Amino acid sequence: MQEIRFVVSTPERVPREVRARRFSGGAFARPLPLLAAVATVFAVTHLALVAPGLGLGWDESVYVSQVSPQAPAAFFSAPRARGITYLVAPVAALTTSTAALRVYMALLAGGGLFLALWVWRRLLPASVLAVAGALFASLWVTMFYASQAMPNLWVAYGALAAVGCFLRAARDPWDHWALIGMGAGVMFAALMRPSDAGWLYLALAVAALVMPRTRRRALLVVVATAGVALGCADWVAEAYTHYGGLAARLRRASEIQGHLGWYFAVDDHVRALGGRALCRPCDVPWRYPASALWFFALPLLVAAGVRAAARAGRRAPIALATVVGAVMAAPYLFTVGYAAPRFLLPAYALLALPVAQCLVRMCGPRSQWRRTAAGLVAVAVAGHLTIQYALVDGVANRVRRDTADLTRIAAELRAQGVRPPCVISGDEAVRVAFRTGCASRQPSGHDGSITPRALAATALHQPVAVLVSTGGRPPAYAREWRVHPLPDLGRRAGFRAYLSPVPRPPGREAPGTRGGAVRGGFVTAADD
Repeated sequence: MQEIRFVVSTPERVPREVRARRFSGGAFARPLPLLAAVATVFAVTHLALVAPGLGLGWDESVYVSQVSPQAPAAFFSAPRARGITYLVAPVAALTTSTAALRVYMALLAGGGLFLALWVWRRLLPASVLAVAGALFASLWVTMFYASQAMPNLWVAYGALAAVGCFLRAARDPWDHWALIGMGAGVMFAALMRPSDAGWLYLALAVAALVMPRTRRRALLVVVATAGVALGCADWVAEAYTHYGGLAARLRRASEIQGHLGWYFAVDDHVRALGGRALCRPCDVPWRYPASALWFFALPLLVAAGVRAAARAGRRAPIALATVVGAVMAAPYLFTVGYAAPRFLLPAYALLALPVAQCLVRMCGPRSQWRRTAAGLVAVAVAGHLTIQYALVDGVANRVRRDTADLTRIAAELRAQGVRPPCVISGDEAVRVAFRTGCASRQPSGHDGSITPRALAATALHQPVAVLVSTGGRPPAYAREWRVHPLPDLGRRAGFRAYLSPVPRPPGREAPGTRGGAVRGGFVTAADD
């Protein structure tokens, strides 16, 4: 007797076999080899061409010093978040080798690119994802920061993964892992850079409420809210323990960033694309127009990609990636009065998807001008890669020269008796102090962490060096100290150190002076 089976299906659930057929053939097939190849080439190219000889930058020294045994923790200013410090901790806490840190971060960067694209495999064809990953990885900004202890690339990965998981969770109520992935992506971005995560959360929350055919709207908003709250919890708690409250930390962060307000900084970002890691103030001439050709083409390619996606039945994924990318770029283009190319990495990662959709459509088998379009795209890509490589090579070489100069300066200071425990203040104190094994302390400016009186008192017990370059004057307490010339640091000519006298034995202190201590990058006591 033939067995009869009754199958009861839930209307909202997409049957597994239907989903398998939907995503098993054609352009959706086998994304793993393509995405793995893109991520591998990205990591290997960085390690071979960019990472060798690349010392830690100023911001990197601050982040790494929080966990490294090489030097005391540098002052941790209000805008910074500790996510990148947590990311580098497994290596930085165990070894002082910059090369080991570069390899570790480059491998993580390759893996991060793969995972961020992998969550989109049920939304977009493998060809589009591979092209998007290659476009994003080919930018000199992405290639330069692949192994850097900086948060922006990781915000880009978190945002890209969060948007992809949001779309999957909104479409398929049974895709619980997508819902978890969306919350994790938002939390990861918030842990790295709370301000960026705030805009990401706002875009996703609005999308959950207004997008048609979105399921579990309230749950999507709740999970996104939980993600941003968990990611920002450390930053908020630190605001109350070290900055006098959340409002005070936000005010101080705004001051350090030049007082957030209305600025038109698009032209600043265009000039910065010519190979400037930081353009502040960005009143420099626009010397390399070719470096921004892709930037001007970006809006046109994105618009064409959105149109191509609509024709291919993939309007929602490409449209949301475009909107979220624009939302995350807007604050840096219109509220910050200076430019750093890395600020826009999250936007570039998301906007790479519609651009890739456009290029794949142009060169696809259904295109009337397939051969012509493919030839034009090949020429444009070749020119783009040539320019991007020239830019990243120039930026990396400048950092390598600075690394060699800083190594000589640190050796010179150690030869003059500036050895741990010691303190370095003045020009480029953070990078020099980290390489010398000293604490970096500034009595003024964004990183003000000690008073002049406390710094002078510190000199009674341990070596203190105040660094000054051409045009600079030493503080009053250091004017009678011994002056020692140092090697030039980049464009800083006339670099010299004012070295404190031989410290007194511990326990003997000049009358009327009291010291100030800084632990973990925060002031615990200081005099006015």
